[in-house]
Amino acid sequence: MISQAERKEFLGTVLLSPLTPRVRAGFHGWFTARAAESFSKHQDGTKGTAARPVHHDTVVRSGFHGWFAERRPVTFQAERREFLGTVLLSPINPRVRAGFHGWFTARAAELFSKRSEGTKGTAVLPKRHDTVVRPGFHGWFAGRRPVTFMCDVSDSGRPGYHVSVLPEETREWMAAGSGKFIIDGTLGGGGHSEMFLEAGARVLGIDRDPEALAHAQARLSKYGERFSTWQGNFSDFRDNPEVQGGERADGLLLDLGVSSRQLDAPERGFSFRGDGPLDMRMGPATELTAATVVNEWSEEEIRKILREYGEEPQARRIAAAIVRRRNEQPFQSTLDLADCIEKAVGRKGRTHPATRSFQAIRIAVNDELGSLQRALEHSVDLLKPGGRLLVITFHSLEDRMVKQFMQDRSRPWLDRPEWPEPRPNPRWAFRLPQRKAIAPSDEEIRINPRARSAKLRVAELLDPTTPRP
Repeated sequence: MISQAERKEFLGTVLLSPLTPRVRAGFHGWFTARAAESFSKHQDGTKGTAARPVHHDTVVRSGFHGWFAERRPVTFQAERREFLGTVLLSPINPRVRAGFHGWFTARAAELFSKRSEGTKGTAVLPKRHDTVVRPGFHGWFAGRRPVTFMCDVSDSGRPGYHVSVLPEETREWMAAGSGKFIIDGTLGGGGHSEMFLEAGARVLGIDRDPEALAHAQARLSKYGERFSTWQGNFSDFRDNPEVQGGERADGLLLDLGVSSRQLDAPERGFSFRGDGPLDMRMGPATELTAATVVNEWSEEEIRKILREYGEEPQARRIAAAIVRRRNEQPFQSTLDLADCIEKAVGRKGRTHPATRSFQAIRIAVNDELGSLQRALEHSVDLLKPGGRLLVITFHSLEDRMVKQFMQDRSRPWLDRPEWPEPRPNPRWAFRLPQRKAIAPSDEEIRINPRARSAKLRVAELLDPTTPRP
């Protein structure tokens, strides 16, 4: 049987990867073929703002069972989704030989090049990306032998990884300059760090995600010794050798939440826009996964995190539905979980009913609020007098915590009705040069819709000898 399968193509801000495979033999599961053919796909042009690749060669051998597992070696070319607007394309197009187990498994590896036509609009395609995958991956990015990968930068110099929010506001309030030492506690794609480096500062970039670190190192290598990285949770930055050596920073940036790259990669499991494993870990050091939460936690524990971390009004009904369904069959993928939640509470409006639940599970998996609280407290010991703490939040739980911390630590006096007079605040350490949260401009939201919920708050560490007003 010969069949032609084509994925839908969408205009607007999201464009699906335009693979048109021609496969011989029957389909079982995702993609099964007993014999395979090479093929090419030609397009008459592109719509929207992103240019599509002109040529795809895909060879499929043997059969797939489950996600990407099979008994015989498979050679294929996989392309990730391409997005328009300000979320630039992830330039990773791996060609891997052998079977898959977990995320990404390969017994032999090849270099490859990605050919693309010129680009149009605002989405920039890389000219080349080389990925070397060695051994088998089990779970996240674990393997018995080292894994090497690289991330490229487009011709324009802009990264195809993540778009930083509130860039001008961050530049203004951080006031980075020559001779200053800035810690970017959430390095991500390196956009904010690059601004600080351009201003002449020295930057230490921290991130849990080894892929983010590799991308930022490739992007910012031109700054030499002024840029360094450290893999870890930003709440543990006191374990960094530079910080342990006694050096204090002129500025600390915490850009919270999930990067565009993490959201747009189905294999990371953060989103239900594409099917992927229930992972949601921001780094390989995290042991807990989303699959463990939904398949093993008690109904009461699930209900609690949905209510507290997702502020989900249907938390009780969703938790009960999750437990009923897993008793029949454990959850395997993001779409599996999203469909269960949608069936439990129904769908009203444009927002998917699983959105709050996915946020809650992600926060629990990565201990996001606990990490934020520890980082805020440690910032007092990390910054030098006059050093600035900048925190960008994306939901009310984070912003409420940051707001309360900054207000509490910026009050020189405490007063209560039952006290005869105000008392000194023993936690007084900051002043607030900007008391209200800073929101993105309408223009930034138009260009980057993911910035719409962002808020920036700023605090400046006082000299301990500063007299109380």
